[in-house]
Amino acid sequence: MSGALKDATIRVERPAKTLRELALDKVREAIVNGYFRPGDRLVERDLCAQLGVSRTVVREVLRHLESEGLVANLPNKGPIVAQLDIDEAKQIYEIRGALEGMAARLCAERSSPEIVAALEESLTGIRNSYRDNDMTAVLANTTSFYQTLFTMVDRHVAWGVVNLLTVRINHLRSMTIKTERRGIEGPAQMSKIVDAIRRGDGDGAYQAAMDHVAAACAIAEAVLSAKTSAE
Repeated sequence: MSGALKDATIRVERPAKTLRELALDKVREAIVNGYFRPGDRLVERDLCAQLGVSRTVVREVLRHLESEGLVANLPNKGPIVAQLDIDEAKQIYEIRGALEGMAARLCAERSSPEIVAALEESLTGIRNSYRDNDMTAVLANTTSFYQTLFTMVDRHVAWGVVNLLTVRINHLRSMTIKTERRGIEGPAQMSKIVDAIRRGDGDGAYQAAMDHVAAACAIAEAVLSAKTSAE
């Protein structure tokens, strides 16, 4: 056996992710899924015990999540899960609308049956998830729909921006999808996007995407207003 082959058999493979990256994924997921809710304090000592990592790792994770807008560091209180106000939410929906409208237009101009089929598959998943009252699956299938919309026309940078913004409003989305008739109206609006893409109607696809985001924004604004009034 050669020396090179011997070296290859005992080489230690580098883990796919570092401990810091794994901890970051866990805390981000806990915020997005509502385990930690907006306004909750994020106490370093408690996070160390929950995650099984050092305080140094926890501090790095919190700093990273602060840069993503998911964590806020308040004077005399420390890190908390960031709370979204109405103005911030409206700005996020405005940016989403512009980017999703652009992606929908590009999909229509591409005239690709593969894009239509992938969008239809995600849309069927959304409808089935609403029927089964599985809100986690509704969000997952909705993410898949928009990932298709962006990535199949090679708009990966735009998708990254939308994905990051969506993470900031995921807790809000989890509330809006439960509102009355959203399970009917949401998929119907998304179906109009797909129909316009199937026809190759770029302007129609753009407008349908904008209308869908505008409707979601109006519901989110109502939910936040009601929450603020209740407090």
